[in-house]
Amino acid sequence: MGTHSDGVRRGTADFMTARIPSFTDFLTSYAPDLLPGSAELGPDPSEAIKGLRHATTIVAAECEGGVVLAGDRRATMGNVIAQRDVEKIHRSDEFSAMGFAGTGSLGLEFARLFQVELEHYEKMEGRTLSLEGKANRLANMVRGNIGGAMQGLVVIPLFAGYDEDAGTGRIFSYDVVGGPYEEHRYASIGSGSVYAKSSLKKLFRDGMSSEDVVLAVVQALYDAADDDSATGGPDLTRQIFPVVSTITADGFHRLPDSETAEIAQQVVSGRLGAPDGPSAPLS
Repeated sequence: MGTHSDGVRRGTADFMTARIPSFTDFLTSYAPDLLPGSAELGPDPSEAIKGLRHATTIVAAECEGGVVLAGDRRATMGNVIAQRDVEKIHRSDEFSAMGFAGTGSLGLEFARLFQVELEHYEKMEGRTLSLEGKANRLANMVRGNIGGAMQGLVVIPLFAGYDEDAGTGRIFSYDVVGGPYEEHRYASIGSGSVYAKSSLKKLFRDGMSSEDVVLAVVQALYDAADDDSATGGPDLTRQIFPVVSTITADGFHRLPDSETAEIAQQVVSGRLGAPDGPSAPLS
């Protein structure tokens, strides 16, 4: 049994017969209290928000035949490092993934709900959404959180995936009222995004292999951590490294920690001799 938004109790049969292709719309209609950001913050929201963990930084870049999505692992609470090993990159379905910056707990809820949203649509309609359709569904979810965002519970996703129709990787960014905005070549969100994008601006070249783009985004995250205290760099002591994933015609693939560790070690070793990182060619 459940309670509808009109206060009427619904039985299991009502849920089974509801032909609503959007799981988010389904929850909005039947149990809005289960949606991310629906919890009450109390009489003084600012005090509650101070105790929440915030996540940064996410980067994405196109590669030959797909796209790479990566994120650092740090979560902060004011000027305190609240957690060093946060997972900010999440698989959405076989050919897409999202990373998030902002309120950490809410971002995790968004990632999980979006997974269910895409699974629910596929089961109800018997087909998958196009990549652009997935981006629009995520935009609706972000737009639905506008009330929470106005109280400080901001979550900004960066969505990336492989477009099966076009045979290429695509990247979508958002603002607090939805979007989406398609980005070209590369993009970044979070407090370290300015530094990460500046790094990618000098390192990125069209047609790069996924291996080269993976190295470039790890370099970009290192540069972000170098200038932004809320972004965590490779932690060789604790063996904590960025989460890096590739999305191609073969589907979503999260690089194993052992492989990411090797790339991070390569970047750190290179910075010992060149602290500002590799230079970009002038031609």
